[in-house]
Amino acid sequence: MHKGMKYRLDLDSLGEVEIPADAYYGAFTGRAVKQYNVTGRRAHEHLIRSFVMIKRSAAVANIKTDAIDAERGGAIIEACDTILDEGKHREQFVVDMINSGAGTAFNMNTNEVIANVALEILKRKKGEYEHLHPNDHVNMSQSSNDTYPTAMHMSILMGLGEAVPALHILIEALRSKSDEFSGFKKIGRTHLMDALPVTLGGEFAAYAEAVSNATANLASGKKALQSVALGGTAVGTGANTPKEYREIAVEELARISGLPLTPEKNMQYGLQSRAAVASTSAALRNVALEVGRLANDIRLMASGPVAGISEIGIPAVHAGSSIMPGKVNPSLAECMNMVCFGIIGNDTTVAYAAQAGQFELNVMLPGMLKAVLDSTDMIRNFVPVFAANLIEGLTANEKRLQQDIENSPVIVTLLAPKIGYLKAADLFKESLKTNKTIRELAISKGMVSERELDALFK
Repeated sequence: MHKGMKYRLDLDSLGEVEIPADAYYGAFTGRAVKQYNVTGRRAHEHLIRSFVMIKRSAAVANIKTDAIDAERGGAIIEACDTILDEGKHREQFVVDMINSGAGTAFNMNTNEVIANVALEILKRKKGEYEHLHPNDHVNMSQSSNDTYPTAMHMSILMGLGEAVPALHILIEALRSKSDEFSGFKKIGRTHLMDALPVTLGGEFAAYAEAVSNATANLASGKKALQSVALGGTAVGTGANTPKEYREIAVEELARISGLPLTPEKNMQYGLQSRAAVASTSAALRNVALEVGRLANDIRLMASGPVAGISEIGIPAVHAGSSIMPGKVNPSLAECMNMVCFGIIGNDTTVAYAAQAGQFELNVMLPGMLKAVLDSTDMIRNFVPVFAANLIEGLTANEKRLQQDIENSPVIVTLLAPKIGYLKAADLFKESLKTNKTIRELAISKGMVSERELDALFK
Protein backbone atom coordinates (compact mmCIF):
# COMPACT_ATOMS: atom_id res chain seq x y z
CA MET A 1 0.00 0.00 0.00
CA HIS A 2 1.33 3.43 -0.95
CA LYS A 3 0.87 6.29 1.46
CA GLY A 4 -1.63 8.83 0.20
CA MET A 5 -3.07 6.54 -2.49
CA LYS A 6 -6.80 6.05 -2.46
CA TYR A 7 -8.26 2.57 -2.58
CA ARG A 8 -11.61 0.90 -3.11
CA LEU A 9 -12.74 -2.51 -1.94
CA ASP A 10 -13.51 -5.01 -4.70
CA LEU A 11 -15.21 -8.28 -3.93
CA ASP A 12 -14.54 -11.70 -5.44
CA SER A 13 -15.35 -15.26 -4.40
CA LEU A 14 -12.51 -15.23 -1.86
CA GLY A 15 -13.53 -11.98 -0.18
CA GLU A 16 -12.59 -8.30 -0.33
CA VAL A 17 -9.44 -6.94 -1.98
CA GLU A 18 -8.03 -3.43 -1.81
CA ILE A 19 -7.61 -2.02 -5.31
CA PRO A 20 -6.24 1.43 -6.27
CA ALA A 21 -9.30 3.64 -6.65
CA ASP A 22 -8.43 4.71 -10.21
CA ALA A 23 -7.61 1.16 -11.42
CA TYR A 24 -9.91 -0.46 -13.96
CA TYR A 25 -8.84 -3.96 -12.97
CA GLY A 26 -10.44 -5.69 -10.00
CA ALA A 27 -10.08 -8.25 -7.24
CA PHE A 28 -8.82 -11.21 -9.25
CA THR A 29 -6.11 -9.09 -10.87
CA GLY A 30 -5.26 -7.50 -7.52
CA ARG A 31 -4.56 -10.92 -6.11
CA ALA A 32 -2.76 -12.14 -9.24
CA VAL A 33 -0.21 -9.33 -9.45
CA LYS A 34 1.02 -10.28 -5.98
CA GLN A 35 1.74 -13.81 -7.17
CA TYR A 36 3.01 -13.53 -10.73
CA ASN A 37 6.04 -11.25 -10.83
CA VAL A 38 7.82 -13.62 -13.20
CA THR A 39 9.29 -11.80 -16.20
CA GLY A 40 8.63 -8.20 -15.14
CA ARG A 41 6.89 -7.78 -18.49
CA ARG A 42 3.21 -7.11 -18.94
CA ALA A 43 1.08 -8.65 -21.64
CA HIS A 44 2.16 -8.37 -25.25
CA GLU A 45 0.21 -5.89 -27.37
CA HIS A 46 -0.94 -8.70 -29.66
CA LEU A 47 -2.39 -10.59 -26.69
CA ILE A 48 -4.25 -7.56 -25.37
CA ARG A 49 -5.77 -6.80 -28.76
CA SER A 50 -6.69 -10.44 -29.35
CA PHE A 51 -8.40 -10.84 -26.00
CA VAL A 52 -10.36 -7.60 -26.27
CA MET A 53 -11.52 -8.57 -29.75
CA ILE A 54 -12.64 -11.94 -28.37
CA LYS A 55 -14.66 -10.24 -25.62
CA ARG A 56 -16.26 -7.91 -28.15
CA SER A 57 -17.15 -10.78 -30.48
CA ALA A 58 -18.58 -12.79 -27.60
CA ALA A 59 -20.77 -9.82 -26.61
CA VAL A 60 -22.06 -9.52 -30.18
CA ALA A 61 -22.89 -13.24 -30.24
CA ASN A 62 -24.52 -13.08 -26.81
CA ILE A 63 -26.74 -10.19 -27.91
CA LYS A 64 -27.75 -11.96 -31.13
CA THR A 65 -28.63 -15.15 -29.24
CA ASP A 66 -30.52 -13.21 -26.52
CA ALA A 67 -28.10 -14.40 -23.84
CA ILE A 68 -27.48 -10.82 -22.69
CA ASP A 69 -29.59 -7.69 -22.86
CA ALA A 70 -28.68 -5.03 -25.41
CA GLU A 71 -27.79 -2.43 -22.76
CA ARG A 72 -25.13 -4.49 -21.01
CA GLY A 73 -23.93 -6.10 -24.24
CA GLY A 74 -23.73 -2.72 -25.95
CA ALA A 75 -21.72 -1.28 -23.06
CA ILE A 76 -19.26 -4.19 -23.31
CA ILE A 77 -18.89 -3.62 -27.06
CA GLU A 78 -18.34 0.11 -26.56
CA ALA A 79 -15.78 -0.57 -23.81
CA CYS A 80 -13.88 -2.91 -26.13
CA ASP A 81 -13.95 -0.30 -28.90
CA THR A 82 -12.53 2.25 -26.49
CA ILE A 83 -9.56 -0.02 -25.85
CA LEU A 84 -9.13 -1.19 -29.45
CA ASP A 85 -9.82 1.96 -31.45
CA GLU A 86 -8.86 4.70 -29.03
CA GLY A 87 -5.96 2.82 -27.42
CA LYS A 88 -7.11 3.69 -23.92
CA HIS A 89 -6.54 1.71 -20.72
CA ARG A 90 -3.68 -0.42 -22.09
CA GLU A 91 -1.74 0.26 -18.87
CA GLN A 92 -4.50 -1.54 -16.95
CA PHE A 93 -3.44 -4.93 -18.31
CA VAL A 94 -1.00 -5.51 -15.49
CA VAL A 95 -0.72 -9.30 -15.20
CA ASP A 96 2.72 -10.72 -16.07
CA MET A 97 3.16 -12.37 -19.47
CA ILE A 98 3.72 -15.68 -17.64
CA ASN A 99 0.95 -16.14 -15.12
CA SER A 100 -1.49 -18.80 -13.97
CA GLY A 101 -2.00 -22.05 -15.84
CA ALA A 102 -4.26 -21.63 -18.88
CA GLY A 103 -3.87 -17.85 -18.57
CA THR A 104 -6.85 -17.50 -16.22
CA ALA A 105 -5.28 -14.49 -14.51
CA PHE A 106 -4.91 -12.60 -17.76
CA ASN A 107 -8.42 -13.53 -18.90
CA MET A 108 -9.79 -12.12 -15.65
CA ASN A 109 -7.59 -9.02 -15.93
CA THR A 110 -9.26 -8.44 -19.31
CA ASN A 111 -12.75 -9.18 -17.98
CA GLU A 112 -12.32 -6.75 -15.09
CA VAL A 113 -10.92 -3.90 -17.18
CA ILE A 114 -13.70 -4.19 -19.75
CA ALA A 115 -16.33 -4.50 -17.00
CA ASN A 116 -15.21 -1.32 -15.25
CA VAL A 117 -14.92 0.66 -18.48
CA ALA A 118 -18.42 -0.56 -19.38
CA LEU A 119 -19.72 0.42 -15.94
CA GLU A 120 -18.55 3.98 -16.51
CA ILE A 121 -20.27 3.95 -19.90
CA LEU A 122 -23.45 2.95 -18.00
CA LYS A 123 -22.85 5.89 -15.59
CA ARG A 124 -21.92 3.54 -12.77
CA LYS A 125 -18.85 3.47 -10.54
CA LYS A 126 -15.95 1.04 -10.86
CA GLY A 127 -16.65 -2.09 -8.87
CA GLU A 128 -20.44 -1.86 -8.99
CA TYR A 129 -20.56 -5.34 -10.42
CA GLU A 130 -24.18 -5.93 -9.53
CA HIS A 131 -24.94 -3.91 -12.66
CA LEU A 132 -22.34 -5.51 -14.95
CA HIS A 133 -20.08 -8.30 -13.77
CA PRO A 134 -16.64 -9.42 -15.11
CA ASN A 135 -17.63 -13.11 -14.98
CA ASP A 136 -21.37 -13.09 -15.49
CA HIS A 137 -21.43 -10.62 -18.37
CA VAL A 138 -18.00 -9.92 -19.91
CA ASN A 139 -17.01 -13.60 -19.66
CA MET A 140 -20.48 -14.86 -20.63
CA SER A 141 -20.42 -18.03 -22.80
CA GLN A 142 -16.65 -18.25 -22.35
CA SER A 143 -13.89 -19.82 -20.28
CA SER A 144 -10.21 -19.05 -19.95
CA ASN A 145 -9.80 -22.51 -21.47
CA ASP A 146 -11.21 -21.53 -24.87
CA THR A 147 -10.46 -17.79 -24.94
CA TYR A 148 -6.74 -18.06 -24.21
CA PRO A 149 -6.03 -20.69 -26.90
CA THR A 150 -7.99 -18.54 -29.35
CA ALA A 151 -6.07 -15.40 -28.34
CA MET A 152 -2.84 -17.38 -28.55
CA HIS A 153 -3.50 -18.37 -32.14
CA MET A 154 -4.48 -14.82 -33.06
CA SER A 155 -1.42 -13.31 -31.36
CA ILE A 156 0.96 -15.65 -33.14
CA LEU A 157 -0.71 -14.92 -36.48
CA MET A 158 -0.16 -11.21 -35.78
CA GLY A 159 3.46 -11.91 -34.88
CA LEU A 160 3.98 -13.87 -38.08
CA GLY A 161 2.41 -11.00 -39.99
CA GLU A 162 5.35 -8.87 -38.83
CA ALA A 163 8.12 -11.48 -38.91
CA VAL A 164 7.56 -12.87 -42.41
CA PRO A 165 7.96 -9.49 -44.19
CA ALA A 166 11.18 -8.96 -42.23
CA LEU A 167 12.48 -12.30 -43.49
CA HIS A 168 11.60 -11.35 -47.06
CA ILE A 169 13.76 -8.22 -46.65
CA LEU A 170 16.68 -10.52 -45.80
CA ILE A 171 15.91 -12.87 -48.70
CA GLU A 172 15.92 -9.98 -51.18
CA ALA A 173 19.18 -8.61 -49.73
CA LEU A 174 20.82 -12.03 -50.14
CA ARG A 175 19.55 -12.36 -53.72
CA SER A 176 20.82 -8.89 -54.58
CA LYS A 177 24.22 -9.72 -53.11
CA SER A 178 24.21 -12.98 -55.06
CA ASP A 179 23.82 -11.05 -58.31
CA GLU A 180 26.54 -8.60 -57.30
CA PHE A 181 28.97 -11.40 -56.40
CA SER A 182 28.14 -13.69 -59.34
CA GLY A 183 31.45 -13.04 -61.15
CA PHE A 184 33.73 -13.66 -58.17
CA LYS A 185 35.26 -17.15 -58.15
CA LYS A 186 36.54 -18.56 -54.89
CA ILE A 187 37.67 -21.76 -53.24
CA GLY A 188 34.79 -23.81 -51.91
CA ARG A 189 35.13 -25.52 -48.56
CA THR A 190 33.93 -28.85 -47.23
CA HIS A 191 34.88 -30.08 -43.74
CA LEU A 192 36.35 -26.55 -43.40
CA MET A 193 39.05 -27.66 -45.86
CA ASP A 194 39.70 -26.45 -49.41
CA ALA A 195 37.34 -27.92 -52.00
CA LEU A 196 36.49 -27.26 -55.63
CA PRO A 197 35.95 -23.65 -56.70
CA VAL A 198 32.52 -22.03 -56.55
CA THR A 199 31.39 -18.45 -56.95
CA LEU A 200 30.75 -16.10 -54.08
CA GLY A 201 27.46 -15.30 -55.76
CA GLY A 202 26.54 -18.96 -55.80
CA GLU A 203 27.05 -19.18 -52.07
CA PHE A 204 24.75 -16.22 -51.44
CA ALA A 205 22.15 -17.59 -53.85
CA ALA A 206 22.11 -20.76 -51.75
CA TYR A 207 21.71 -18.71 -48.56
CA ALA A 208 18.75 -16.89 -50.11
CA GLU A 209 17.18 -20.20 -51.14
CA ALA A 210 17.64 -21.64 -47.65
CA VAL A 211 15.97 -18.70 -45.91
CA SER A 212 13.23 -18.57 -48.56
CA ASN A 213 12.39 -22.26 -48.15
CA ALA A 214 12.40 -22.04 -44.35
CA THR A 215 10.15 -18.97 -44.47
CA ALA A 216 7.74 -20.70 -46.85
CA ASN A 217 7.41 -23.55 -44.36
CA LEU A 218 5.83 -21.13 -41.87
CA ALA A 219 2.72 -21.23 -44.06
CA SER A 220 1.57 -24.66 -42.84
CA GLY A 221 1.72 -23.59 -39.20
CA LYS A 222 -0.06 -20.37 -40.10
CA LYS A 223 -2.92 -22.29 -41.70
CA ALA A 224 -3.37 -24.53 -38.65
CA LEU A 225 -3.47 -21.49 -36.36
CA GLN A 226 -6.50 -20.15 -38.21
CA SER A 227 -8.71 -22.79 -36.56
CA VAL A 228 -9.74 -21.53 -33.12
CA ALA A 229 -11.33 -23.14 -30.08
CA LEU A 230 -13.65 -20.27 -29.11
CA GLY A 231 -16.98 -21.71 -28.01
CA GLY A 232 -15.48 -24.82 -26.44
CA THR A 233 -15.66 -23.20 -22.96
CA ALA A 234 -14.21 -25.29 -20.13
CA VAL A 235 -13.57 -28.75 -21.59
CA GLY A 236 -14.41 -28.45 -25.27
CA THR A 237 -18.06 -29.43 -24.99
CA GLY A 238 -19.43 -25.91 -25.40
CA ALA A 239 -21.15 -25.97 -22.00
CA ASN A 240 -23.03 -22.77 -21.06
CA THR A 241 -23.15 -21.41 -24.60
CA PRO A 242 -26.41 -20.58 -26.40
CA LYS A 243 -27.28 -22.18 -29.71
CA GLU A 244 -25.38 -20.67 -32.69
CA TYR A 245 -23.18 -18.63 -30.33
CA ARG A 246 -19.97 -20.25 -31.53
CA GLU A 247 -20.49 -19.66 -35.23
CA ILE A 248 -21.57 -16.04 -34.69
CA ALA A 249 -18.67 -15.29 -32.31
CA VAL A 250 -15.96 -16.73 -34.57
CA GLU A 251 -17.40 -15.07 -37.66
CA GLU A 252 -17.46 -11.71 -35.87
CA LEU A 253 -13.94 -12.28 -34.54
CA ALA A 254 -12.64 -12.99 -38.04
CA ARG A 255 -14.34 -9.84 -39.31
CA ILE A 256 -12.93 -7.40 -36.75
CA SER A 257 -9.46 -8.97 -36.59
CA GLY A 258 -8.99 -9.29 -40.35
CA LEU A 259 -7.70 -12.83 -39.74
CA PRO A 260 -9.20 -15.79 -41.65
CA LEU A 261 -10.38 -17.57 -38.51
CA THR A 262 -12.65 -20.60 -38.55
CA PRO A 263 -14.13 -22.73 -35.73
CA GLU A 264 -12.00 -25.73 -34.81
CA LYS A 265 -13.98 -28.78 -35.94
CA ASN A 266 -13.16 -30.77 -32.82
CA MET A 267 -13.34 -28.42 -29.85
CA GLN A 268 -11.91 -30.94 -27.40
CA TYR A 269 -8.89 -31.27 -29.65
CA GLY A 270 -8.73 -27.47 -29.74
CA LEU A 271 -8.30 -27.37 -25.96
CA GLN A 272 -6.12 -30.46 -25.55
CA SER A 273 -3.57 -30.06 -28.33
CA ARG A 274 -1.16 -27.24 -29.04
CA ALA A 275 0.20 -28.88 -32.18
CA ALA A 276 -0.40 -25.79 -34.33
CA VAL A 277 1.67 -23.66 -31.96
CA ALA A 278 4.42 -26.27 -31.70
CA SER A 279 4.54 -26.62 -35.48
CA THR A 280 4.85 -22.87 -35.95
CA SER A 281 7.54 -22.64 -33.30
CA ALA A 282 9.47 -25.46 -34.98
CA ALA A 283 9.23 -23.64 -38.32
CA LEU A 284 10.61 -20.50 -36.66
CA ARG A 285 13.41 -22.61 -35.22
CA ASN A 286 14.23 -23.90 -38.70
CA VAL A 287 14.41 -20.32 -39.97
CA ALA A 288 16.84 -19.61 -37.12
CA LEU A 289 18.97 -22.63 -38.05
CA GLU A 290 19.38 -21.36 -41.61
CA VAL A 291 19.92 -17.70 -40.74
CA GLY A 292 22.33 -18.60 -37.95
CA ARG A 293 24.30 -20.80 -40.34
CA LEU A 294 24.77 -18.06 -42.91
CA ALA A 295 25.72 -15.61 -40.14
CA ASN A 296 28.43 -18.07 -39.09
CA ASP A 297 29.74 -18.26 -42.66
CA ILE A 298 29.87 -14.49 -42.95
CA ARG A 299 31.89 -14.27 -39.74
CA LEU A 300 34.34 -16.84 -41.08
CA MET A 301 34.62 -15.29 -44.55
CA ALA A 302 35.24 -11.87 -43.01
CA SER A 303 37.84 -13.12 -40.53
CA GLY A 304 41.15 -11.32 -40.73
CA PRO A 305 42.00 -8.97 -42.29
CA VAL A 306 45.51 -10.48 -42.25
CA ALA A 307 45.46 -13.73 -40.29
CA GLY A 308 42.02 -15.00 -41.33
CA ILE A 309 40.13 -16.00 -44.46
CA SER A 310 39.41 -12.40 -45.45
CA GLU A 311 37.30 -13.17 -48.52
CA ILE A 312 34.75 -10.44 -47.85
CA GLY A 313 34.75 -7.05 -46.20
CA ILE A 314 32.11 -6.07 -43.65
CA PRO A 315 30.77 -2.57 -43.01
CA ALA A 316 31.73 -0.95 -39.71
CA VAL A 317 28.60 -0.10 -37.71
CA HIS A 318 30.61 0.94 -34.65
CA ALA A 319 34.14 0.57 -33.31
CA GLY A 320 35.01 -3.08 -32.95
CA SER A 321 37.14 -2.83 -29.85
CA SER A 322 37.47 -0.68 -26.78
CA ILE A 323 41.24 -1.28 -26.74
CA MET A 324 42.36 -2.13 -30.30
CA PRO A 325 42.02 0.94 -32.56
CA GLY A 326 40.64 0.42 -36.05
CA LYS A 327 39.31 -3.07 -35.40
CA VAL A 328 36.10 -3.96 -37.25
CA ASN A 329 34.11 -6.89 -35.86
CA PRO A 330 31.20 -8.82 -37.41
CA SER A 331 29.02 -7.47 -34.59
CA LEU A 332 25.70 -7.71 -36.42
CA ALA A 333 26.39 -11.30 -37.45
CA GLU A 334 27.25 -12.11 -33.84
CA CYS A 335 24.02 -10.50 -32.68
CA MET A 336 22.12 -12.49 -35.27
CA ASN A 337 23.65 -15.69 -33.93
CA MET A 338 22.40 -14.78 -30.45
CA VAL A 339 18.94 -14.04 -31.82
CA CYS A 340 18.93 -17.47 -33.46
CA PHE A 341 20.06 -19.16 -30.25
CA GLY A 342 17.17 -17.44 -28.48
CA ILE A 343 14.65 -18.69 -31.04
CA ILE A 344 16.00 -22.23 -30.77
CA GLY A 345 15.70 -22.03 -26.97
CA ASN A 346 12.17 -20.68 -27.26
CA ASP A 347 11.23 -23.64 -29.41
CA THR A 348 12.55 -26.00 -26.77
CA THR A 349 10.26 -24.29 -24.25
CA VAL A 350 7.30 -24.68 -26.61
CA ALA A 351 8.08 -28.34 -27.29
CA TYR A 352 8.20 -29.23 -23.60
CA ALA A 353 5.04 -27.22 -22.91
CA ALA A 354 3.16 -28.77 -25.85
CA GLN A 355 3.66 -32.28 -24.49
CA ALA A 356 2.83 -31.23 -20.92
CA GLY A 357 -0.92 -30.99 -21.47
CA GLN A 358 -3.10 -33.40 -19.53
CA PHE A 359 -6.51 -34.77 -20.43
CA GLU A 360 -8.90 -31.99 -21.51
CA LEU A 361 -6.50 -29.04 -21.32
CA ASN A 362 -2.96 -27.89 -21.87
CA VAL A 363 -2.40 -25.31 -19.13
CA MET A 364 1.08 -24.18 -20.26
CA LEU A 365 -0.30 -21.57 -22.65
CA PRO A 366 1.21 -18.32 -21.28
CA GLY A 367 4.75 -19.73 -21.33
CA MET A 368 4.30 -21.04 -24.87
CA LEU A 369 2.89 -17.77 -26.14
CA LYS A 370 5.64 -15.68 -24.58
CA ALA A 371 8.27 -17.91 -26.21
CA VAL A 372 6.76 -17.70 -29.70
CA LEU A 373 6.11 -13.95 -29.54
CA ASP A 374 9.67 -13.38 -28.29
CA SER A 375 10.85 -15.20 -31.42
CA THR A 376 8.65 -13.27 -33.86
CA ASP A 377 9.53 -9.99 -32.14
CA MET A 378 13.27 -10.63 -32.47
CA ILE A 379 12.86 -11.46 -36.15
CA ARG A 380 10.72 -8.37 -36.75
CA ASN A 381 13.12 -6.08 -34.88
CA PHE A 382 16.55 -7.29 -35.93
CA VAL A 383 16.43 -9.11 -39.26
CA PRO A 384 15.83 -5.89 -41.29
CA VAL A 385 18.79 -4.27 -39.50
CA PHE A 386 20.96 -7.29 -40.26
CA ALA A 387 19.93 -7.17 -43.91
CA ALA A 388 20.39 -3.43 -44.40
CA ASN A 389 23.47 -2.76 -42.30
CA LEU A 390 25.46 -5.94 -42.85
CA ILE A 391 24.36 -7.96 -45.88
CA GLU A 392 23.86 -4.99 -48.20
CA GLY A 393 27.27 -3.57 -47.23
CA LEU A 394 29.37 -6.68 -47.82
CA THR A 395 32.19 -6.38 -50.34
CA ALA A 396 34.27 -9.01 -52.14
CA ASN A 397 38.05 -9.19 -51.72
CA GLU A 398 38.69 -10.14 -55.35
CA LYS A 399 42.47 -10.26 -55.03
CA ARG A 400 42.34 -12.69 -52.10
CA LEU A 401 39.67 -14.84 -53.76
CA GLN A 402 41.72 -15.27 -56.95
CA GLN A 403 44.94 -15.81 -55.04
CA ASP A 404 43.42 -18.63 -53.01
CA ILE A 405 42.20 -20.40 -56.16
CA GLU A 406 45.64 -20.24 -57.74
CA ASN A 407 47.45 -21.33 -54.59
CA SER A 408 45.16 -24.13 -53.42
CA PRO A 409 46.37 -27.58 -54.49
CA VAL A 410 42.78 -28.91 -54.34
CA ILE A 411 42.14 -27.58 -57.83
CA VAL A 412 44.17 -30.54 -59.02
CA THR A 413 40.77 -32.29 -58.88
CA LEU A 414 39.98 -30.62 -62.19
CA LEU A 415 42.97 -32.39 -63.74
CA ALA A 416 42.07 -35.82 -62.39
CA PRO A 417 39.86 -36.85 -65.35
CA LYS A 418 42.82 -36.14 -67.69
CA ILE A 419 45.81 -37.45 -65.72
CA GLY A 420 44.15 -39.93 -63.33
CA TYR A 421 43.40 -39.90 -59.61
CA LEU A 422 46.77 -41.23 -58.41
CA LYS A 423 48.88 -38.82 -60.46
CA ALA A 424 46.63 -35.99 -59.34
CA ALA A 425 47.14 -37.04 -55.70
CA ASP A 426 50.94 -37.05 -56.19
CA LEU A 427 50.72 -33.60 -57.73
CA PHE A 428 48.69 -32.39 -54.71
CA LYS A 429 51.35 -33.64 -52.29
CA GLU A 430 54.19 -32.12 -54.32
CA SER A 431 52.41 -28.77 -54.38
CA LEU A 432 52.16 -28.73 -50.60
CA LYS A 433 55.80 -29.81 -50.19
CA THR A 434 57.35 -27.39 -52.70
CA ASN A 435 54.91 -24.46 -52.33
CA LYS A 436 54.55 -24.50 -56.11
CA THR A 437 51.08 -24.10 -57.59
CA ILE A 438 49.29 -26.88 -59.43
CA ARG A 439 49.46 -24.69 -62.53
CA GLU A 440 53.26 -24.45 -62.32
CA LEU A 441 53.77 -28.15 -61.68
CA ALA A 442 51.34 -29.43 -64.33
CA ILE A 443 52.80 -27.23 -67.07
CA SER A 444 56.44 -27.88 -66.09
CA LYS A 445 55.84 -31.65 -66.20
CA GLY A 446 54.15 -31.40 -69.58
CA MET A 447 50.90 -32.87 -68.31
CA VAL A 448 48.81 -30.14 -69.92
CA SER A 449 49.33 -26.95 -71.87
CA GLU A 450 48.60 -23.57 -70.35
CA ARG A 451 45.65 -23.16 -72.72
CA GLU A 452 44.22 -26.53 -71.66
CA LEU A 453 44.70 -25.61 -68.02
CA ASP A 454 42.94 -22.27 -68.45
CA ALA A 455 40.01 -24.05 -70.08
CA LEU A 456 39.79 -26.57 -67.24
CA PHE A 457 40.01 -23.92 -64.53
CA LYS A 458 37.41 -21.79 -66.26
